[in-house]
Amino acid sequence: MSGCRTGAAWQIVKALGIAERLGLARFESLQAYYTLAGRDLERELVPMLHSEGLGLMVWSPLAGGLLSGKYGREQQGETGSRRTTFDFPPVNRERAYDCIDVMRDIAEAKHISVAQIALAWLLHQRAVTSVIVGAKKVEQLDDNIAATAVALTADELAKLDQVSTLPAEYPGWMLERQGEVRRKQLEEARHAV
Repeated sequence: MSGCRTGAAWQIVKALGIAERLGLARFESLQAYYTLAGRDLERELVPMLHSEGLGLMVWSPLAGGLLSGKYGREQQGETGSRRTTFDFPPVNRERAYDCIDVMRDIAEAKHISVAQIALAWLLHQRAVTSVIVGAKKVEQLDDNIAATAVALTADELAKLDQVSTLPAEYPGWMLERQGEVRRKQLEEARHAV
């Protein structure tokens, strides 16, 4: 089994087509960045993954530690920490802090860590097959593993979705609009029968 890492949807689909045409092994998974603070792959990659039956292995699920709970608007982290010395992956800080605020509220209500909320959200996403965690300390690893037992409610997922959803871009908003028109037409046709 083989996979690819960090490619555009069109590149991956092209590679899949070439593999099929030449009788070669195809990619079975994509390793990509995906977090509450970075949902960009939902625009093109997630639909492609579903369409082509590929798995998604998420790297940097805590956005380089930003979603660990150690950071926020008023918390910039310890001196020498990864985010203070190596600001990667890039994120919109204000959007990320909005996400962290909501994650912190949910984490406090559940008596768990903010990191567990970030990881649990990923594990609730249909496209996600696996999450690649990285920990410096055994306690961090234990905390990350505990996220697999976290059940988020529909209300909690809705709050996280509301604060983290990306604004629509073209052609996405046009496709959504056309889809709404088609749904209305189908509904009207069903009622006419």
